[in-house]
Amino acid sequence: MYISRAFGVALLGTLSLSAQAIEWKIFDPAPYSQSVTDCDREAAHPDDPNKVLPGKTSREMNLETAIRVCRADLKNDQNNPRLKYQLARSLTYAGKVTEALPFIEEAATQKYPQALFVVGYLYLEGSYASPKDPCRAASLIRESAIHGRLAGLLGYPSYVLNGRFEGCSLRVDPQELLELVRKAKTFKLDYYPSVLAESLDARLR
Repeated sequence: MYISRAFGVALLGTLSLSAQAIEWKIFDPAPYSQSVTDCDREAAHPDDPNKVLPGKTSREMNLETAIRVCRADLKNDQNNPRLKYQLARSLTYAGKVTEALPFIEEAATQKYPQALFVVGYLYLEGSYASPKDPCRAASLIRESAIHGRLAGLLGYPSYVLNGRFEGCSLRVDPQELLELVRKAKTFKLDYYPSVLAESLDARLR
């Protein structure tokens, strides 16, 4: 099915179709060290569901320090997707997105939920001068939703309904979108995500 700006209207007329249950996936951090590193202290994202301590906003980060310690910690633990993501985060904020993308892509290949969503968002928006690729973004953001990342659970249905994946060849199940939103509503949501979830739920019903 090709996505167009009129898709949201057509979608609402097809919700009587029988739903195919989503095969939810869970990222297992057990194979990777969960010990707190300097990279975690300097570059963990507050919204990363697999962070090992509270994290810092971009404004709180010292990017030079974060890049240095994340490089060192990743050198000592080369397969850890959490550290790959955090190094990529630091490099991206420092304007080094070309250098960051291989690290975040590797973390996404390992199905690290935060990396799946963030690299998808980068490709969707072309943020920080990253390449713009909405169709690749659609796949990554949907995958982050299937892995339970809240931003993907709400972001993917919203982007589909708003025509952000226009021209992409996607098999969109409207019932799947509704199930993603309802999964998001099981989270303890702050005000704005709760408003978005209610809005999406109403549109999809």
